[in-house]
Formats: sequence, structure tokens, C-alpha cells
Amino acid sequence: MAENQTWVTELILLGFPLGPKTQMLLFGLFSLFYAFTLLGNGAILGLICLDPRLHTPMYFFLSHLAVVDMSYASNNKKTISFVPCIMQTFLYMAFAHTECLLLVAMSYDRYVAICHPLHYAVIMSRRVCTILAAASWACGSLLALVHLVLILRLPFCGPHEVNHFFCEILSVLKLACADTRLNQVVIFAASVFILVGPLCWVLVSYTRILLAILRIQSGEGRRKAFSTCSSHLCVVGLFFGSAIVMYMAPPPLPVLQPFQPHAEPPDLQPEERRSQGKIFI
Repeated sequence: MAENQTWVTELILLGFPLGPKTQMLLFGLFSLFYAFTLLGNGAILGLICLDPRLHTPMYFFLSHLAVVDMSYASNNKKTISFVPCIMQTFLYMAFAHTECLLLVAMSYDRYVAICHPLHYAVIMSRRVCTILAAASWACGSLLALVHLVLILRLPFCGPHEVNHFFCEILSVLKLACADTRLNQVVIFAASVFILVGPLCWVLVSYTRILLAILRIQSGEGRRKAFSTCSSHLCVVGLFFGSAIVMYMAPPPLPVLQPFQPHAEPPDLQPEERRSQGKIFI
């Protein structure tokens, strides 16, 4: 590493590159969404805690999802120091991984409730639910810790602008002046483990749920079973679909993106890269 290499101490979150009036409008809208997020999830937590009828496995996992959603909601400044930015990256990844696993636990809960109703109380006991929730938080945090360790080994020498409205991991990696291929491989592998694997489990669970619902003789029973699963299935589709597109989509071809790192000669020093106006990832 060169001795005269400068290090990033403060970052600028670019957010949406729009005019001042449009930014003020978006600020008001997002502030409103932020307030509704806190109030809505706070109300869910309060109702679940106060109403004994809601002390069931489904609402137990829903309360953990509410905590995750409230933790996602954060109010960012225009500028942020490097260390808080990295911590924000870690927390975002931890919450995202945890939400994936909690959604899988909820799909398993629905599978047991519909396909094995007579054994539901035994299979989904309080101890099992606690273990599933604790495992989701632990695995999510450990996977995020892996990303954090791999990020901290990199030198960050510019630019000082994050092309996002928070310190998202792919945007942060673009600030590194070293090879980040290992980080990108780990991100892809983690996406396969935390997105594709759980999504396949959810699809298998709901396939069996659908077959079980179709065997129900009563039309009212079928409608009730569908109503308990449809909202969860919509959340699963939106969450997993957007995450897979973001983190598992193939990168642009070097021919179309000449400023991508794999199109640069590998022997360039960081100073030479900056002099050519290129960002080396």
C-alpha cells in the first residue's frame, strides 16, 4: 500500500440527484412514510403484547418482523463519517438476512398449521419458535459480520461520494481502491445461501399448502386458508424478488462498461487510476 495514500474520513450520500424543490417534496413524503412505519409497526408490537389471543407463533414471528422493519427505518444526514457508514452497512445486511430467515420461519409455521393442524401445537411450541427466531437473528448477524470483516480489509481512498441514500454495501465497495472481487464473490455466495435457498424452501412449503387447501371440501375453509397465506406470500415475492434482482443480477459486460475495473490493466497503481478519472473497485 502506498504511504501517501489518502483515506476516506467523511462520505457524502448523493441520494436522489434532483432539484431543491423536488428534494423537499421527497423529504416530506419520506418523512411521512418514516412516521407511518414507526407508528404502524409500533402498533403491531403493542397489540401483540397486550392481546393474549395474539400470543401465537404467527404473531410471534410477525412481532420480530415489525422490529426488523422499524430498525430499517433510519433518518440519514447528507454527510456521514466513515465508521458510522460501515456500521450502517453492517446493520442493514444483518436486518436483511434476518428478515429472509424470519419469512422462511413464517412459511414453515403456515405449512404446519394447514398441513398438520392436529400436531400444530406440539410442533410449533414456544421453545421451537424461540429457537427459530434466535437462529434467524444469529445467522443474519454472523453473515453480516463476514461482509464487515471483508470490507474492513480494503483501503478506501476515494471518491467521497456514495451513490445511494444510505451506505448500501455495493455502493460502498465502489469507493475502495483495491480489488473487491472476493467481496463480490462472497456477496453472490451469501445471496445464494440466504435468498435462493430460503426462497426454494418457501416455494416448496406453499406448493404443499396449496395442495392441502385444494383437498379441503368446504369452500369457507379454503377461503380462510388462502386468506392466512396470501399476504405473507405477497411479502415474500416482493422482498425476495427485489433482493435477487439487486444482488444476483449478472454484471454489465466490459465492452459496454469501459470504466469497470475488469477493463483496466491490472498493473495500474491507485494514483494512476485516479489520474485517469476511473474508480477502481
